[in-house]
Amino acid sequence: MTNQEDKYQKFRACHEKPGAFVIPNPWNAGSAMILESLGYNCLATTSAGLAFSMGRCDSQVEISRDEALINASEIVEATCLPVSADLENGFGDTPDVCAETIRLACATGLVGGSIEDATGLTDTPIYDFNLAVERVAAAAEAARDLPFLLTARCENFLHGCPDLEDTIARLKAFEAAGADVLYAPGLPELDAIRQVCCALDRPVNVVMGLSGPNYSVAQLAEAGVKRISVGGSFARAALGGFIRAAHEVREHGTFGYAVEALPDADARRYMTGNRN
Repeated sequence: MTNQEDKYQKFRACHEKPGAFVIPNPWNAGSAMILESLGYNCLATTSAGLAFSMGRCDSQVEISRDEALINASEIVEATCLPVSADLENGFGDTPDVCAETIRLACATGLVGGSIEDATGLTDTPIYDFNLAVERVAAAAEAARDLPFLLTARCENFLHGCPDLEDTIARLKAFEAAGADVLYAPGLPELDAIRQVCCALDRPVNVVMGLSGPNYSVAQLAEAGVKRISVGGSFARAALGGFIRAAHEVREHGTFGYAVEALPDADARRYMTGNRN
């Protein structure tokens, strides 16, 4: 069994165990190594975290496919854990481009990735239902013989389309098209999450750490959630600490932030302890 196949089997097994598990989102190799040291079992990239680290905003037009896959490859190389990737909308409108993106992602060593139904356009933010399903079907077909777990995302609630009925219909169609995991970020409440989980037969991912209500792992597991990601919130937490430290020095001339800063010895331990 190849190393990638072994990671894929471990990643799939996470989705088959009872209860819910957390898949955190590192934004670079160093944050991935820290998360591995802290005991997480798998990782997922974050388009938001990558964008912020490059001085950009999180959007499909800001990060290219090559940039996203280079970042994912660096994270894969930095850790022994299975890594899934935020593949935006597949970096193109057509089903063929989505399929190509899956094949390229797998070639980097990734064992999973997500395709979303958001267009990146302001006037028509969500793909037509039939095209959205065709895109997922093409991605699923590309992943069929690869060590790759496909997540299909319905973006309605993140793009001003808070239609739970349409969201569930899309997720059910994505499931029928071959997606392994279903995901609707931004669901407004636990009852909506529960309805989504009850409507589907395959694992459901939710994201915590965004604006709005946050629920515990136990609460989400009780609602039927299998996988919990944190999106760009860990990256934003790191930026929050950085900004607070910079404000303290600039506005007060003090350096109290250093008390809570990661000690150099710990940083060195994290960065040397998990190399393949």
